Amino acid sequence: MKYYLIAGEASGDLHGSNLMKSIKKKDADAEFRFWGGNLMEVQGGTLVKHYRDLAFMGFAEVIQNLGTILGNIKLCKKDIQDYKPDVLVLIDYPGFNLRIAKFAKSLGIRVVYYISPQLWAWKEGRVEIIKKYVDDMLVILPFEKDFYKKHQIDAHFVGHPLLDAIHNLPDLDTQKFRTENNLTDKEIIALLPGSRKQEVEKMLEIMLSVRPFFPDHQFVIAGAPSLEKEFYEQYVDDQVHFVSNKTYDLLRSSKAALVTSGTATLETALLNVPEVVCYRGSQISYEIAKRLVKHIKYICLVNLIMDKEVVKELIQKELTTDNLKKELSLILSGVNRERILDEYYILRERLGGAGASNEAASIIVK
Repeated sequence: MKYYLIAGEASGDLHGSNLMKSIKKKDADAEFRFWGGNLMEVQGGTLVKHYRDLAFMGFAEVIQNLGTILGNIKLCKKDIQDYKPDVLVLIDYPGFNLRIAKFAKSLGIRVVYYISPQLWAWKEGRVEIIKKYVDDMLVILPFEKDFYKKHQIDAHFVGHPLLDAIHNLPDLDTQKFRTENNLTDKEIIALLPGSRKQEVEKMLEIMLSVRPFFPDHQFVIAGAPSLEKEFYEQYVDDQVHFVSNKTYDLLRSSKAALVTSGTATLETALLNVPEVVCYRGSQISYEIAKRLVKHIKYICLVNLIMDKEVVKELIQKELTTDNLKKELSLILSGVNRERILDEYYILRERLGGAGASNEAASIIVK
């Protein structure tokens, strides 16, 4: 069969690559054409557009780049029409993908949505678009199945693909990791500032402001695959280091982490690293989002899944050097650190075991 996949972010590239790997095991004749990244490209097929050319952050930036976004939608529609896939697989990225779902359905193409948009948080009205134009909705969070059932949609809970990614990790020699990346023997505080350039610049400024208070630790930045190594070198000094495309190895070697809100917060938790979640967007974007999601108590997936504050969230004006220093100190040792690690165990139980990619592939290849 011919498969057309669309992933618009780094996390989608990871999950898309594991899905493609599982599809190939079930369909020896599988052909792929996709929007994604380097990991999906490794699985074979044709990369139409890299996700680094698709990532726009916040309402203000989307408006500024509206021409580019509309051009990408036009390009995607024509490419699908020319390729004539048997199935279209949409991976999260709702602003773009829901438009493409409607178009593909008009051509009679089967549409599968893998990793639901967070409609339970905002834009719940979009569920009507899914009801009309999506044939199979594959969800990865346990409460999402009930959300869709409430809207008369029989969604499939396949488990969380991050558990697959982590389950497949090889054993790590942490001392070798330190040596290869010129790290010292000091305990590591991992910095995960995001994947978009403007986001990384903003978050690293505040994250690195706490380093004078932790002289016995080294801070290591997790470089995003979408950004050049040279971009990060401006931040490196005796206490600050940088690793590229080794985020999981970095986390497995770390004592604690400062993490920008997003998928990385869940990855950090599943790798058993206590964290402080950070978010600071443009004030306009934040005010709009706050009004749209006023019924949602948390922004971090860990807290949303557990329905309580497992890890501290520092948002907008709360994200200050003093607050970050205080919260980081609390997770480096003591009862709060132990409490978080206990909650992480329950979190993993709630998400189920590995096998999401395989389960999703079984539904897609039917």
